[in-house]
Formats: sequence, C-alpha cells, structure tokens
Amino acid sequence: MLAALEALGIDRAAAEPGVRLGPPKNRDHGDVALGAFQLAKAAKKAPPALAGELATAITPDDVIESVSAAGPFVNFRFQRAALAQEVVGAVQNEAAPYGPAESTDQVVCIDYSSPNIAKPFHIGHMRSTVIGNSLRRIHRHLGATVHGINHLGDWGMPFAKMMTAYMRFGNEEQLHASPMRYMFELYKRYGKAAEAEPALDEEAAAHFRALESGEDNEERRMWQMLRDESLKAFQGPYDRLGVTFDHITGESFFEDKMAGAMERVTKAGVLEESDGAEVVWLKEQGIKQPCILRKSDGTTLYHTRDLAAVFYREQTFSPTRILYVVGAEQKLHFDQLKGVLKKMKEGIADAVEHVPFGLVLSRGEAGKWEKFASRAGNAVFLDEILDEAVAKVRTIIAEKNPDLPDADAVAEQVGVSAIVFNDLKASRIKDVKFDWDSMLAFEGDTGPYVQYACARLSSILRKAETPVPAIDAIDFAQLVDAERVLLTMMDFGTVVQRAADQSEPSAITNFTLALAGEIHSYLREHHVLGAEPAVRDARLVLVDAARRLLTTALDLLGIPAPGQM
Repeated sequence: MLAALEALGIDRAAAEPGVRLGPPKNRDHGDVALGAFQLAKAAKKAPPALAGELATAITPDDVIESVSAAGPFVNFRFQRAALAQEVVGAVQNEAAPYGPAESTDQVVCIDYSSPNIAKPFHIGHMRSTVIGNSLRRIHRHLGATVHGINHLGDWGMPFAKMMTAYMRFGNEEQLHASPMRYMFELYKRYGKAAEAEPALDEEAAAHFRALESGEDNEERRMWQMLRDESLKAFQGPYDRLGVTFDHITGESFFEDKMAGAMERVTKAGVLEESDGAEVVWLKEQGIKQPCILRKSDGTTLYHTRDLAAVFYREQTFSPTRILYVVGAEQKLHFDQLKGVLKKMKEGIADAVEHVPFGLVLSRGEAGKWEKFASRAGNAVFLDEILDEAVAKVRTIIAEKNPDLPDADAVAEQVGVSAIVFNDLKASRIKDVKFDWDSMLAFEGDTGPYVQYACARLSSILRKAETPVPAIDAIDFAQLVDAERVLLTMMDFGTVVQRAADQSEPSAITNFTLALAGEIHSYLREHHVLGAEPAVRDARLVLVDAARRLLTTALDLLGIPAPGQM
C-alpha cells in the first residue's frame, strides 16, 4: 500500500496516518476498504481520482486477490487461505488488535458508578457501573493508561440529611445488621419528618457546615462510620458484576482542594457575586443558568468538588480524556463544568467528556414501559435483582442440563451476565428495557446466547482426540468455506477502536452477537470432529480461535465465558 502511494508521488510519512482500513458498508464490494479522503489532500487530488489510481497501482499477489475502486474508496479482497492464516494466527498469538496493544501515550480517567454513601446500591446505579467498567477494559486493551475512578457521593446536603436522620432516629446495632437497608429506611423517615418539620433541613445544613469545618467532631466521626459501612456493602454488587476500580476517592477527598480550585477560578477573573453566592455566568456559551460554586452560607456544591477533581486529575494523571459516565439527566451539570473550564481558558476543558446514558425501564401495572421501581415505588436493591436472575437461570439449568457440573457457579455467571449484556447491547443513550423472558433466553440477541456459543466451542475442543494443532501444521486452504466467520473476526480491531472513540460498549456487544451467530451457522453446516484429518485440524484451529476471540470480547464487556452450560 505505502509503496503504491510512493509510486504515485505521495510521501510515505505523510501518507501513513491516512491509511486506515475498515469493513466496507457492503461486503460484496470487498473485505476491507480504504477511504482516500485524507490521502487525497496530501496528493492534492480528488478522492475518487486517487482511489482509481491506487486500485490500478496495487498488484494482486498471494495475499490480495483483487483491488477495485468505488467512488472515493479502494476495496480489497483477500485470498481466502491467506485471510484464514492471518486472522487465525493473529488470534492464537494474541497479536493486537486481538490481544492487548502496546502502551500508547493515551491517559484516560473514567469516572463511573459513583453511588451515594448511606443509600442503597440500586438498579439505577448499574448502568454507570457496567458501562464504565467496560470502557475501562476497552481503553486498557488498546494500550492506554487508564484510571478507573469511583467518585463516591460522600459529601454535601444529601449526606447531611442522612446523618441528621441517624442522629435523630438511628440505632447502631440495626445499622451494622443490615447497613444499606437500614439507612434507606432512615432516609425515607427523614423525608416524612421534614415535611412535618421544615426546620429539619436547617438542622441538616448546620451539620454539613460542621462537617466542612474540618474539625474532629461528632459529624466527622459519623461520616467516617457511615462511609465505611457503605463501602463494605457496595463491594458485594461490585464483586458479582466483576467491577474494579483503580481509585476510590469520593467527593470528600477534595475537601482540602476546593479552596485552591476557587482561588484558581478567582484569578481567572470569571467569578461573580449573585444574591450572596459565588457563580460563573456562561450565557456566551448558550448556558442560561449560572454555575454556582459557593452558596451564600459559604458551603460548597457538586460543581465545586468536580472542578477541584478536574484540577487534581490534571496535575496527577495528565489525562488526554476524562470520561464522566453519568445519566443523561445530568447534561446541564457537565455542560456547566466544561463551560467554566472553557471560560477560564483551561486546556483541560478539551479532555472533559460527559458519557450520558438512558434509564432502566420495566413494565408497569398498565403494561407500559416506565422507570424501574418496585411495586411500592421505592428503590430496587441491585443484589435482589441479581439473586432473582441467578435463581431463574438455575431453574433453566435444572430443566435442560440437570447433570451440569458446578451448576450454581454457572447460574451465577449466566444470570448476572444476562443483566449486564442486556444493559450494554443497545446504544447507551437509549433506555434499557428490563424484561426477564427476553433477557434470559438462550436464543436471540442475549448474553446467554453468546455464552452458549463459547460453551459449545469449548465442548468441541474437549471432545477432540487431539490437542489444538500448531498453526504451522495447518493447511489453511481447508478454511476457504469459513470466510463469513473469518471476516467477522477480522472486524474486531475496528469495532474495539470505535467503542473507545465513541464510548460505546454496544459496538462490542453487537460484535459478539455477530460472531456467535456466524460460528453457530458454520458449525451447523460443517462437522469438525468427524472430518478427515487435514480438514479436522484446520477446523479445530478455527474453533479455538473463535472461542478465544469471543472470550476476549466478552471480557471487554466484563462478562465471563463459561466452559460448560
């Protein structure tokens, strides 16, 4: 390719960034396509003209079967044996993009999950948690230095209300017996009490001022106890979801950094007074509401702490991207945060990205899809949902495969993964429909369907009378009939890059569905273990490569690949 460009008078170094191959919109046109747009600028030619010249200049060989131009695109079709050898060999050797890439200069901070302490870890927290966990895995696979951050909501008025409720009504023995449920009941009790006694909110505000004073007082000790209990309770759902973090800091971590952040804003000359509060107006950016950084009573807000967090992350990690995996309803908050940084002329503003997502919906009593809630309209604890999913899968296993070894462990893997897969399979900005029957089905666009493909491939490899043969012993001409599987596998690198660029794990979820579908179709038409030796060996290598790649793709979603189901 580069040699052909040089032959056309295009400098190799200038051309290399523009050589980006990807699947064409219509696979009938070729296996991969090159858009000539960027190269045409370097060559000072129209893209269709350059595409035609390139197609003529590149000579077919033992790898490239044909080259053709279609408008501004150059389409390549590979020799099928060469395609099989390249793709299967790269997967087996874990070469990038099928395996982890070498380290790059990208540094990505991902702010995800971030539940409020002293409140239940409910179904609404799951989306941020699993989307962020997947993005952390994806960027790390691509060679970035990744900092996965759990920015706990452990400060501010919501916590002050919880603390006030505990001071008024709390019982330490009941707290330790069932921390999250007990605190949830206390918080609801506070809400009812505040309706009858409005002064209760003033009491909470006073407790928050005492907490922000930095003194060693009752509020500070209570904050530590409730925070510790919450973290222990959160770890259960995190472990079951396979979610980990590199840093668990929370808003409180920035308590001693907010003064510095406010000083930086003041020096930038963008801070104004409004009704006793300190704000930044952003009307010139089309944002009508001011960003309040300090209230009239001197206390801080989410924006103050988020601003301090941006400056801290800039100084500590030098990030190229800071991703905030937070619901779409917080769009204004992040528009304001980014807007303040832009108005301050801070370069880090370009790194700030809000990664919004939709709601989790369930069917209401009238059969309409509505925001997920229990029958009583209260928060739904995530561990209860996970338990129900596992129980349903355990029932399916008992009916379909009662002798399955480690059935309880498999039920846990499949049940929890079904919920995660269902969350990640559509574009994140769309609402997720939570439907047990469709989510747990072993056919269709579900997690169990993809996991079953992995189990089926593992079963073939277990039943083989020979280990998976070495690559150099394979006649890859025997895999010319597997082109649809191979072409799907070849798309993996493009898919992972798109998932990272667009913060869209659904690109990988859809890849797993496509590959699982192609391998199921292939195995329906092509026997592996009963084939003659040369064909059997080639197909065993293909089966092993498909299993490996499905396992890798699922891992990027935070989903395990059971060996048996």
